[in-house]
Amino acid sequence: MTVNNPPFKESGSIHCVIIDDEPLARKGLKEYIADVNFLNLVDEFDNPIKASELLSKGTVQLLFLDIQMPKITGLDFFRSLRHAPPVIFTTAYPQYALDGFDLNALDYLVKPISFERFLKAALKAKEYYEVRRHNEEEARGKKEDYFFIKADNKLVKIFFDEILFVEALQNYVIIHTSDKKFITYLTFKSVEEYLPADRFIKTHKSYIISASKINSIEGNDIRISNHHVPISRNEKDEVMEKLLKGKFLKR
Repeated sequence: MTVNNPPFKESGSIHCVIIDDEPLARKGLKEYIADVNFLNLVDEFDNPIKASELLSKGTVQLLFLDIQMPKITGLDFFRSLRHAPPVIFTTAYPQYALDGFDLNALDYLVKPISFERFLKAALKAKEYYEVRRHNEEEARGKKEDYFFIKADNKLVKIFFDEILFVEALQNYVIIHTSDKKFITYLTFKSVEEYLPADRFIKTHKSYIISASKINSIEGNDIRISNHHVPISRNEKDEVMEKLLKGKFLKR
């Protein structure tokens, strides 16, 4: 599964789709979407399979997806998508939250959903597209050594050389620099895709490190400044190969 990145214009709306087998839940979401001026409901479905054709076109920019549904769960359906749009899971079961965030969900809404909580999730989606558009505009010029994130209600410029490591925590990302850390409501996947692969390595499902900032490696533990970053056992061989290739001096 890859994350689809359909276009988004600042003056336009985020094109949404609802998938939920409960009529009342769909009705509530439709009313909320109608009250948010930057959201536009494209379609609604009571069955995930019925939405497959529309989602395959790559025009859907935001998916409101229920989890517990007949025949296939929202989690399994989302995993099955070859090009998945950003998703906000909606469910009556809070125990699936970690599974949702493992899939880089923008947010996870537990029913009954208040409008205040819905709006907070919608603003995360708006922020995601605004920051991504800003970075794409920068990339269309010459390749820069920085990018922008939204943090503390402002756009903050982050230079690649400043980054120690990136940490994912549920529905937000922490970017650790040499003198500060920035919390931003982006998906871990979107940050990973923007960072240059020759300088940054994913060591764990929740961590990306700057290879040049490593002080030492002991077992499955990487020391960066005064921080300890884990290496996933499943990815250790690949991580070590990337880190040491051509840089490990032997007798």
